[in-house]
Amino acid sequence: MAVAGARIPLFISVAAPRNGKGNGRSVKIPKTRVCNRLPNSRASVSEKISQSEAGAKVVKEIPGSYGPPLLGVIRDRQDFFNGREEFFKSRMEKYQSTVYRVNMPPGGPFFPDPRVIMLLDAKSFPVLFDTSKVEKRDLFTGTYMPSPDYTGGYRTLSYLDPSEENHGKLKSFCFEVLMMNRERWIPEFQRAAQELWDVLEKELASHGRAGFNDASEHMTFNFLCRSVMDRDPAAPGPASLGGDGPSLIKKWIFFQLAPINTIGLPRGVEELTIHTLPLPFSLVKKDYQKLHGFFSTYATRALDAAHKFGLTRDEASHNLLFNICFNTWGGMLILFPSILRLLGRAGAQLHKDLADEVRAAVRAERGGLSMRALESMPLLKSTVYEVMRLEPPVPFQYGRAKQDLVLESHEGFYKVNKGELLGGYQPFATRDPKVFESPEDFLPRRFMGEQGHKLLRYVLWSNGPETESPSLNNKQCAGKDFVVMIARLLVADLFLHYDSFDMEISAGALGSAVSFTSLKKPISF
Repeated sequence: MAVAGARIPLFISVAAPRNGKGNGRSVKIPKTRVCNRLPNSRASVSEKISQSEAGAKVVKEIPGSYGPPLLGVIRDRQDFFNGREEFFKSRMEKYQSTVYRVNMPPGGPFFPDPRVIMLLDAKSFPVLFDTSKVEKRDLFTGTYMPSPDYTGGYRTLSYLDPSEENHGKLKSFCFEVLMMNRERWIPEFQRAAQELWDVLEKELASHGRAGFNDASEHMTFNFLCRSVMDRDPAAPGPASLGGDGPSLIKKWIFFQLAPINTIGLPRGVEELTIHTLPLPFSLVKKDYQKLHGFFSTYATRALDAAHKFGLTRDEASHNLLFNICFNTWGGMLILFPSILRLLGRAGAQLHKDLADEVRAAVRAERGGLSMRALESMPLLKSTVYEVMRLEPPVPFQYGRAKQDLVLESHEGFYKVNKGELLGGYQPFATRDPKVFESPEDFLPRRFMGEQGHKLLRYVLWSNGPETESPSLNNKQCAGKDFVVMIARLLVADLFLHYDSFDMEISAGALGSAVSFTSLKKPISF
């Protein structure tokens, strides 16, 4: 249900040809390469380096500088918002290292210490998952934490370290909600998806193009509410949200993430407003109360289970709202357009291959789209993993060193002092040229076959490797498998309805906006 322990990403706009067409199998993603000066040898990120092992190695000082007080913070903050990937890449080239010191936004004068050691390769990045070495307390949004007022006065699961007692209680509650609704996910998703296709087809017929982003926001929220609360958010009732649910959530999320986001205002205006001072909760208090009223009124089945884990109904309701609205719905807001954009640009041959695989699997299950059918679609599974590798919906991870430790990158060993903050920009780790051939290309078949399966340990979107599972003792996304399932369902349902599609990409307020220009129905199935 919830992407617990994940974060809502900052948004990247990726240009695409206006006709949305590609060559069918491989698409070059127009982003800068991570670093083309690193040696070509491959290395395993699974190796853990202890200080005794590192004693025989040369332990280097971490390069980089935080600059003069305040001025260094302002300089790094402005560079970051001028272009996030160039911000990281330029410093990697300057220091000839994928590990270096830098200030991360928002920073001073009114936010906490912004000094971070950034880890930008597949070898160093996994230390951020190792809770024996790093603490994850209050690091969900990076170097700062929004006021708990935004979450009913509670520190929600995403802000808790596994060492805290409440972490186990709340994560157990997440697992329970996922389990109790396991029979609902697929039928409710298909119901909501059918409504989505109907809306898009009508819009195409009327205007010649159909915007996916706005329509999918309502589709996804309807799906989640119906599955978990047996309730359509627009249904009449004392706590009905009408059609306002998505807009209320986006406003609430924006106020929390504004310090590390950009909305396209003149740079000076953003510097003096959203990047300098925390936005007060009072400006969205009524919106949040409306959202919480809906959850506390109708999420009866889920909230009735809270007492089994030592949680009050009130705390459970605020956490449920956060998990569904911030983590899950917010994550899908990013993931779904990424899937369609990359599929659309790959072209008609990939569409045919996926449609053939999906329909054959469904026929084998006598017409039903089920978990068993989804598991028999290797191309579809690989395609979804490749989207998550190229554009992970969780771009940043943070952890504070619990002890002095030595970490290893491709360039060597570095000493980290207890208390120092480590951060990682995940797209660089999942596009590491030492791990992946053609790391910037969209290769849908990358994870097929025995060798492809071995690469799944480097797919890190869920606050942990794809080959590991969430537990009470780690910070891996409680809904990791759920999110992968829903992404597969979107693709499978799309190709049950259509042979192929064309699209356009434009700049949206929250990144790339996908618009269909055609949806080609099969003659028969």
